[in-house]
Amino acid sequence: MIQKRILNLSLISLTGLLLSLTPQKSQPNIIVILADDMGYSDLGSFGSEIRTPHLDALAEGGLKMTQFYNASRCCPTRASLLTGLYPHQAGVGHMVNEREQPAYRGMLNEECVTMAEALKEGGYTTYMAGKWHLNARLEHWPLKHGFDRYFGMLDGANSYFGNRPYRPNQTLTYALDNAPYTPGKGFYATDAYTDYALRFIEEGKGKGKPFFLYLAYTAPHWPLHALPEDIARYKETYKKGWDNLREERFRRMQNMGILSPETQLSPRDGNVPAWESLTAAEKRTWETKMAVYAAMVDRMDQNIGRLRQKLKDMGEDQNTIIMFLSDNGGSYEAIDGPGFTPEILAASKKPASDPTSFTAYQYEGANLSNTPFRKFKRWEHEGGISTPFIANYPGVIPAGQVNHQPAHIIDLMATTLDLAGVRYPDTYQGRNVKPLEGISMVPLLKGQEWPGHAAIFFEHEGNRAVRQGDWKLVSVYPEDEWALYDISTDRTELHDLSSQFPEKVQTMEQQYAAWAARAGVLPFAQLEAYDKQRKRK
Repeated sequence: MIQKRILNLSLISLTGLLLSLTPQKSQPNIIVILADDMGYSDLGSFGSEIRTPHLDALAEGGLKMTQFYNASRCCPTRASLLTGLYPHQAGVGHMVNEREQPAYRGMLNEECVTMAEALKEGGYTTYMAGKWHLNARLEHWPLKHGFDRYFGMLDGANSYFGNRPYRPNQTLTYALDNAPYTPGKGFYATDAYTDYALRFIEEGKGKGKPFFLYLAYTAPHWPLHALPEDIARYKETYKKGWDNLREERFRRMQNMGILSPETQLSPRDGNVPAWESLTAAEKRTWETKMAVYAAMVDRMDQNIGRLRQKLKDMGEDQNTIIMFLSDNGGSYEAIDGPGFTPEILAASKKPASDPTSFTAYQYEGANLSNTPFRKFKRWEHEGGISTPFIANYPGVIPAGQVNHQPAHIIDLMATTLDLAGVRYPDTYQGRNVKPLEGISMVPLLKGQEWPGHAAIFFEHEGNRAVRQGDWKLVSVYPEDEWALYDISTDRTELHDLSSQFPEKVQTMEQQYAAWAARAGVLPFAQLEAYDKQRKRK
């Protein structure tokens, strides 16, 4: 087995060397596809029972990265992905809540440049379809940040059928370019995003310029809305229950080489009861939720298939790189509390298959989606920050790669600019731009050696982490106690080694403190106090 693995790695390295010696292609089309709230194991090629043949084909014909990281929540990830900076440096250290503190302004600041802006300067036509969620002020819509065309949802979540807002006083959700858009009959968000993405590509076909497409699906973020024909495929799938399904996913992931043989499946989350303790009615409710959730992922994959077919029809499939990832781990969130209208709270009690519902799959679904990890969206444990990452570029990325090096969304800007032959700017439109934090992954994509990062850092709502080599230091707010894990043997973070290696904890804590000061990170308790004081005023 070891000799076979060494041989496979040698063949990949040789293929990468041969590809690097071939003549350079012209500027490639670049497509970044972002899923929303999709867990680590929700693709077939990462162990799921959900049908994702188009994404699986991209993985089989290219690269899977098993230790690629996001920023654990939607807004920070989107800011970091588009700018190549840590989210705090880009002004979105939390969400789109607008604050006076520079790292928490809730919008992209004047000291960053987006991928669209940089690529546009380098001769690209730039398109976006899908979820923006980087402030809904008109002056911060996508066309103000370098995109030539845009269609999608400006805020965080809404009905996939376009028939209701989800927060009080919400008057605008969907937009086309710089104008409000009202969905019509037969609207389904996942299909509509793809429709406009294909339309934009078609319109730019005769311009003789490469294109950049940022396709940010809302699927499978709540509310759980799917089309009947997709739900029908999964009617019986989830009768086994979450305990059996987690075990099955875990074994498939090990067999695929996503996880090492030493990896242990994390225990069922403490918020999730044993499957056999549920009543028959409770089981049916969850089975329905998961059938709808799976259908949402399935429909997203179908639309990615439509996109790939369009590229093939245009003769652009061989000169297009496609990268796919998720913005955070599966979401434990329940739809309740003062942030929602009474109508939405009532709709959250309806069945997931009801088009007027507003339900979520909560801890039970997220614990399955994040197999084999602990925690969820918002936390800095592996269940919050790990994403399945796929990259496919025919003739450049050798087929069948599985890479276990840690990388981060900050690397996507550097990678795309490297592929496009475009320089990251020191200034943009007369203003200074912060230096790029990410590292180009082009050598890695080609199957060559890649130095990676000395360390990668995380912070969201007081939850903190540092990844340095095989070591990971992580804490949960408000406890703030550091735990230390050896990711090479304990990817699921079950064995805290902090008491055995106090000097390592101290060194990594100092690294985190230096990064936090440089990035403008503030203690979350300080932000909470600021928010309370502002409310009193």
